[in-house]
Amino acid sequence: MQRRLPKTEEKRTACWFCIAWPSSKLKRRNLFCFFIILISLAAVLLLLYPVLNFGIVSQLMTVKKQRQQKVCHFDFNNSSKGPIYADTETVPSIDDLEQDLSPSLLPGGHYIPLLCKSKYKVAIIVPFRDRDVHLKIFLRHMHPFLQRQNLEYGIIVVEQEADSLFNRAILFNIGFIESIKVHSYDCFVFHDVDLLPLDDRNYYSCGDQPVHLSAAIDTHNYKLMYHELFGGASMMTREMVEKVNGFSNVYFGWGGEDDDMSYRIRSHSMLIERYASDVARYTMMRHAKENKEDRTRLFATSRQRIHKDGLNSLKYELLDKELRPLYTWIYVRINQTEILRGQNLIF
Repeated sequence: MQRRLPKTEEKRTACWFCIAWPSSKLKRRNLFCFFIILISLAAVLLLLYPVLNFGIVSQLMTVKKQRQQKVCHFDFNNSSKGPIYADTETVPSIDDLEQDLSPSLLPGGHYIPLLCKSKYKVAIIVPFRDRDVHLKIFLRHMHPFLQRQNLEYGIIVVEQEADSLFNRAILFNIGFIESIKVHSYDCFVFHDVDLLPLDDRNYYSCGDQPVHLSAAIDTHNYKLMYHELFGGASMMTREMVEKVNGFSNVYFGWGGEDDDMSYRIRSHSMLIERYASDVARYTMMRHAKENKEDRTRLFATSRQRIHKDGLNSLKYELLDKELRPLYTWIYVRINQTEILRGQNLIF
């Protein structure tokens, strides 16, 4: 027969590691025991924290190290890559775009691949004014396109205030300077907002020479207009841009700045490369035709201006800069008279 403890002894030993309170204070005794257990568990966790924490940090560091060691690879022969569709008719709202695209992006429209390290940090610089519809379509198309290529990239939209004639080239220079302040970009794509690539194999990552990306545009029957062309969408490393002193700042209005840059590239013994015409395909969104300026006199002075007209003579007023969910927005004012007078070009 099992021995039964006396009533008082049974109550006093119910909580064997607690102080034996009188039976009349049973509830208070149990509450005290609960706090003793809680404190004991906290003490154990506190002692184990350095070990547990080190293990988590160690795992995170291992993942980071593996990512840093593995460079993102782009397979041009992958059967899943090829022609893609560009929807230029449906215009999304900015709210819908942010809901769909921003979860994968850092502020400012910056993207970093998770499983590998991109060879270059690519800045997509877009000169902009009064093209809101085009910008929405551009963002919807370009973010998935660039992410499928496993690129670390950011989209930088440089908007010019409406007080002076539009100057696409100077906005490229401003985007180059300002984007480096945000991230340490080392590859730059100078991209018109109305152009959309039509093939996944059109790889937006720099090489050993400047690359003219948009060699085959639908409005030109997918044919290269002339061999020296460098407009639409083009790509250069940071070193290349600095070597040629960036774009010329004096081309206000439409036309001429791309031919000027092409001359700068060739005068520095670099070659313009292109992908095959079936890869370098683009569609151009519809917009009102702009009158092309006569650039004969201006282009005739290109050779004399290379070393004094460009990044080293860049002047602008930064009105605003925002890291928006889908892109970095840079808003600037340009004094046309000051820039032209600085190059002795007030005709």
